[in-house]
Amino acid sequence: MAGIFQRMSLIFRAKADKTLDKYEDPRQTLDYSYQRQLELLQKVRRGVADVATSRKRIELQANGLSTQSDKLTSQAQKALEVGREDLAREALTRRSGIQQQLTDLQAQHAQLQGEEEKLVRASQRLQAKVDAFRTKKETIKATYSAAEAQTRIGEAFTGISEEMGDVGLAVQRAEDKTAQLQARAGAIDELLASGALDDVTGTQKDDITLELEQLASTSDVESELTRMKTQLGSGPAATTQAIGGGPTAAIGGAPAPQAPAASTDYQGQPNVGDLR
Repeated sequence: MAGIFQRMSLIFRAKADKTLDKYEDPRQTLDYSYQRQLELLQKVRRGVADVATSRKRIELQANGLSTQSDKLTSQAQKALEVGREDLAREALTRRSGIQQQLTDLQAQHAQLQGEEEKLVRASQRLQAKVDAFRTKKETIKATYSAAEAQTRIGEAFTGISEEMGDVGLAVQRAEDKTAQLQARAGAIDELLASGALDDVTGTQKDDITLELEQLASTSDVESELTRMKTQLGSGPAATTQAIGGGPTAAIGGAPAPQAPAASTDYQGQPNVGDLR
């Protein structure tokens, strides 16, 4: 059971790392790291200021104790001059305590001064590191932005980017839909022309009208064919026969029937016998 949970945890971590890597922007990460370094540098500088403040406060205390020590020494001398040895002893005793405090303050001052020097050096090294990181950060960001722009341009030219892929799919769908509508419109026109579909607007002709129009078209074709045959029959050969006294060809090349000629008398009247 523990192995199963461990494996599931590993899978979840792997998927989470992959998702985070997809949405991570190196430029933002670099800016965040630079901001953290600036915050650390600011803390070091505040530490230096705090140590310097403590050192300065000890120096002021030491100066005050040194002034008191000098004053007690002067008082002891004046007490001896007037024959007050007891007062001189008291002044010197107090000066001895002040000297002990001065010794302790001097030790603390030396320690604080050493810490301050260390922090100043650390602050200077950190400042140099932050400055170098800032320069490198800007260089990496510029390089990354240029590479990103070049990649996007390449993807746009090749059509493999997500945006261009969506555009390509949209164009393909539009072309497919247009072709489908054109095919459907053509099929409807054919069905309307054949009479399989009725025109609901009433402008479409019925089947009887269509059949009559077809018959009329066929009759026109036959009439045109007959006229062409007639023209062929009355061509140059037929004209020659007519000039020579031969019979005139009729339609289809058959000779036209000739009526018998009637005889006339000298006055141009037909004979009675001929009429009989």
